[in-house]
Amino acid sequence: MFKKLTFYGVLSIALLLMTQCTQERPLQYPETRMDDIADTYFGIEVADPYRWLEDDNSAETKAWVTAQNEVTFGYLENIPFRSKINDRLTDLWNYERYSTPWKKGDYYFYYKNDGMQNQSVLYVREGLEGESRVLLDPNAMSEEGIISIGRLGISNDSKYLAYSTSKGGSDWNEIFVLEIATGKILEDHIRWVKFSNIAWKGEGFYYSRYDEPASGEELSAANEFHKVYYHKLGTSQEHDRLVYWNPNHPRRNYGVATTDDERFVILSESQSTMGNALYVKDNTKPGADFVKIIDGFEYSNNVIDHIDGKLLVMTNHSAPMNRVVLIDPARPAPSDWKEIIPESGNVLRGSSLIGGKIISTYLQDAHSKAYIHAMDGTKEAEVELPALGSLGGFSGNKDENTAFFSFSSFNFPSTVFKFDVNTNSYEEYFAPELDFTPEDYEIRQVFYSSKDGTQVPMFIVHKKGLKLNGQNPTLLYGYGGFDVSLTPGFSLSRLILLENGGVYVMANLRGGGEYGKAWHDAGRQLNRQNVFDDFIAAAEYLIEEGYTSPEKLAIQGGSNGGLLVGAAMAQRPELFKVAFPAVGVLDMLRYHLFTIGWAWADDYGTSEEEVHFHNLYSYSPLHNLEQGVNYPATLITTADHDDRVVPAHSFKFAAELQRRHEGNNPVLIRIDVDAGHGAGKPISKVIEEQTDIWSFMFYNMGVKPRY
Repeated sequence: MFKKLTFYGVLSIALLLMTQCTQERPLQYPETRMDDIADTYFGIEVADPYRWLEDDNSAETKAWVTAQNEVTFGYLENIPFRSKINDRLTDLWNYERYSTPWKKGDYYFYYKNDGMQNQSVLYVREGLEGESRVLLDPNAMSEEGIISIGRLGISNDSKYLAYSTSKGGSDWNEIFVLEIATGKILEDHIRWVKFSNIAWKGEGFYYSRYDEPASGEELSAANEFHKVYYHKLGTSQEHDRLVYWNPNHPRRNYGVATTDDERFVILSESQSTMGNALYVKDNTKPGADFVKIIDGFEYSNNVIDHIDGKLLVMTNHSAPMNRVVLIDPARPAPSDWKEIIPESGNVLRGSSLIGGKIISTYLQDAHSKAYIHAMDGTKEAEVELPALGSLGGFSGNKDENTAFFSFSSFNFPSTVFKFDVNTNSYEEYFAPELDFTPEDYEIRQVFYSSKDGTQVPMFIVHKKGLKLNGQNPTLLYGYGGFDVSLTPGFSLSRLILLENGGVYVMANLRGGGEYGKAWHDAGRQLNRQNVFDDFIAAAEYLIEEGYTSPEKLAIQGGSNGGLLVGAAMAQRPELFKVAFPAVGVLDMLRYHLFTIGWAWADDYGTSEEEVHFHNLYSYSPLHNLEQGVNYPATLITTADHDDRVVPAHSFKFAAELQRRHEGNNPVLIRIDVDAGHGAGKPISKVIEEQTDIWSFMFYNMGVKPRY
């Protein structure tokens, strides 16, 4: 009469009962003190009761962090399959990975990770057939693997390598120098470097830094008065020569680059994340100073190199999809520019001079295309890429025929190819070996209608044979801002979802750069609601088409994408079961007061202007949570060393969400220690965090992974 239950059947029922039991007992969150603090913006009083959490150095804030983590990890540790997911992720990650090699002089440089190394190691060898040796191993710099390598700069004679390091994921860097032939680290040591290139010229290099911040304010104080210095090898930092700064504009940033032959020094000036002015100095002219060749911050301009003293520049000036022009520094007016590669219907992402050609990469409907051009810009051929996916960019020298590029897609692990420019052909140079069968999965690109009728592209990835019954656990990912383009790429952690019958979805929202400046502008400042509408419409499409349901749908995004998730769950809480706002910009009224936040005003606007205040206040996640709403099961993730988007955003949002939320869904915050905004995070920490994300998602959806 009754079928005999298998062990797995009993386990499934136990899991279901455990989930139901958990949902019937709401969590007890730490009590968060509320102060009577408010600001008045254009006649509107806005309470800010958790402002004390902005002080991440206070004993009270540290105690709050400890208490929140105790609740969060206590919850996560009780998820029965958490250790199994961790084991699977560890197995997946344990394979060799290589970067695209690049050449300087007689040396080839590349990064390699043996599998479970916290940080990838920099190797060098003489020629392609030379014996490889370790040049720089960041894993030896700290026991915990929390020191990572940032920028590299190789001297023109290939004798020295200047490199920057970051500790705990902070944007603050230190620069050191080593001798490439011997690996000997020199005494040169530079501190308080941030948002900087390393640009060699002669016996030293240019770099950018801020003044040393006040003690205790290193990770939160506004970054102002960026300065460019020149460091001569063998000297102490205190003797570095100040090259450029602007005391009249404290909130501008400066970056320096030199052309391959060091003839030109290029100074880029910016006041936001988009748009820059350009200055150049011609080192062939004795006593020459910087000359401005492009003024203002309306357009983005990037110098590729120079051709016989004229600068080859990629720009979106009079070309929303970008173009390449030749600029004579003696006659820099736009009317005198010579167009080399004209604007096309697809977004030009970058151009490189390799083997006497110009190789350009484009985005067509959010996936990569590549073409070979003659030096006069004539298109000669398309580079036929392995599949629909993302090109990692070409690495090569302008007088050598051999180049390299990497390629990946959702079911195509990052692979390095060796490219012959003359024959427009390539061969596999390094392909990873991992426990994954690409043929088991399929990729679809669809276009769906947003609220205002705009057609938005979206990639959908899942196992072949998926049933559209609305019961598939689905993760919808988005960003939608700062001209950033989301393109197909491989993710190890995502396999946890896919191999358990789940669906991964990536939406190319307005605000990104997938269709050039117009697409970016359509999601910028007063148009920001379009981004949230696009994301919500993506969720509705997935539900209507039967991929998933509100009980099986999770949303995820980081940084600006954390804002996206926070706004979406505040506006449509009933649409999602789980939400993952990561290192998010969540207090839109005060974001510009911390570290580099002021540079984001071009995308957001600030609360200091009335029209922008009303817009920001209308969607700011912190200020749009309502009392008595059953919000999605939420796992907020942040880190104590995040000095890009300070953790106060996540702290205040978590406190407000826990206060306002009414329901049995857990709303938790996971605060990592000795970690930052994401860059340089040790593999061990990545695996721990991804374990908790997938465990939280499956557990709250009542899904049992197959492990």
